[in-house]
Amino acid sequence: MTATAKTLDPALIDRFAAIVGDKYALRDQQDIAPYLIERRGLWHGATSLVLRPGSVDEVSRIMRLATETGTPIVPQSGNTGLVGAQVPDRSGREIVLSLSRLNRVREIDVLSNTVTVEAGVILQTLQEAADAADRLFPLSLAAQGSCQIGGNLSSNAGGTGVLAYGNARELCLGVEVVLPTGEVFDDLRKLKKDNTGYDLKNLFVGAEGTLGVITAAVLKLFPKPKGTDVAFVGLSSPEAALSLFSLAMDRAGAALTAFELIGKRPYDFTLAHAQGVVRPLAEDWPWYVLMQISSGRSAEDSRALIEDVLSAGLEQEFVGDAVIAASLGQGDAFWDFRELLPEAQKPEGASIKHDISVPIASIPRFIREAAGAVASVSAGARVVCFGHMGDGNLHYNISRPVDGDDEAFLALYHAMNKAVHDVVRSLHGSISAEHGIGQLKRDELIATAPPMAIDLMRRVKAAFDPAGIMNPGKVI
Repeated sequence: MTATAKTLDPALIDRFAAIVGDKYALRDQQDIAPYLIERRGLWHGATSLVLRPGSVDEVSRIMRLATETGTPIVPQSGNTGLVGAQVPDRSGREIVLSLSRLNRVREIDVLSNTVTVEAGVILQTLQEAADAADRLFPLSLAAQGSCQIGGNLSSNAGGTGVLAYGNARELCLGVEVVLPTGEVFDDLRKLKKDNTGYDLKNLFVGAEGTLGVITAAVLKLFPKPKGTDVAFVGLSSPEAALSLFSLAMDRAGAALTAFELIGKRPYDFTLAHAQGVVRPLAEDWPWYVLMQISSGRSAEDSRALIEDVLSAGLEQEFVGDAVIAASLGQGDAFWDFRELLPEAQKPEGASIKHDISVPIASIPRFIREAAGAVASVSAGARVVCFGHMGDGNLHYNISRPVDGDDEAFLALYHAMNKAVHDVVRSLHGSISAEHGIGQLKRDELIATAPPMAIDLMRRVKAAFDPAGIMNPGKVI
């Protein structure tokens, strides 16, 4: 038996396993392995047991026993998170609680424009269920084929639809949560207006599993657009992109449903390394924008709006070139190009990533000042900048110099983070726009957030989880 397996008493493991049955209590390390490492390989955890409950009652019994025995629990959904919140530590004392079997779409209420789903429902499955009911669920992420709703809510996921529809918190009307004590907080209501006291659901959305286990939620649906048009635009600078965004908001308003900024380097990486992509524009540009306009009235309306925006941008000379997708297939290809950007960076060697947000008007200044900060840490390091400009969120990733050494570059991780995040803070921005805090940014959050904010978060944590068993070591 390995050292890891000895860290939990076998009799205690048997008690937990009896709740879900042996089939759904994983003890073999080969079966457990996929639950112990996150997708970028930055964290490798250890555990003797992964529990896969099939009902809220089983989750409740697990948490009751965990509180009784002081056993730490790490909730996990699709294991697609990027800050290590879903990975156990290396002590072997923590039990992983997988929500993947809680995977029912309980109800779609077309008249209320709501859907009630369990935490283990895959995001793409929910999107398809909404589409079959002639509705839209607008949360859209690169990992949507494997990420699950519980994780989306626990991390307050963002993605490409935030500009028009909001992030996960804004899409959530109600939650069902199992508390560390095993008590079930049932707040699965469809109300868009409810001022009866504290908004408790929003304590759990974005808490990264540190206050309780989200088992189900009521989420908003929307009418499907009658027309959607997508354009790929070439521009000379971030300032030009900001001018285009301002113009698009003025001309299209709420019909502007996505506005993604892409630097030339990630664009070039995608052309070089991604399979099956087609160059969107004939000529190269220093910057690009992927813009989407959707209309609830007609396809003709969305086309007229996007043509009006681009024509005005060309006349005012901040748009260099643009192509509007001629078909749904070409529009999908434009979006595929955008979603492939993160993976296309991997063949270029080690990278240090940042998920930041600043006020939209400050984006050009951030890009300019952060480039200088990066160069001061590593001459020759390559900035890979892209993201959701429409809501101020950029993925500001740094690849090692072309002939650099991976290990030596990664040794600069903390210095690079500090350099970039100092620029973010100087602009009153956030060091975590949509990925969360987890393990990756916990120490930096504690060191740099206002002391009162940390104190209040710790008071909330102590109130909900006095035994300290809920995803310990994450967030705060």
